[in-house]
Amino acid sequence: MSNDDQTNASAKTPLFPLGRIVATPGALDLLNRTAMNANELLARHQCGDWGDVCGEDAEANRHAVANGERVLSSYYLNRSERLWIITEWDRSATTLLLPSEY
Repeated sequence: MSNDDQTNASAKTPLFPLGRIVATPGALDLLNRTAMNANELLARHQCGDWGDVCGEDAEANRHAVANGERVLSSYYLNRSERLWIITEWDRSATTLLLPSEY
């Protein structure tokens, strides 16, 4: 995460609306098994903390926020399993899912 992303995420200023929030069965299972609070991950996603994405994907997310495109965050919830959060381009919905469910 870049310094700009860290600053915005720590300020907890939402960058875009999440729309309707939905989760796949796999995502719900992973959240339950890891005792992770989905609301915390959603807040990070919405505030520009994209989690475990490369610099190129973080830049694509910044561009997506500014230009109304799809935003993708990725968070490792344990050593081997991660959760994706995707907000659609029109901000109508945000989905929590496993990469294998994409």
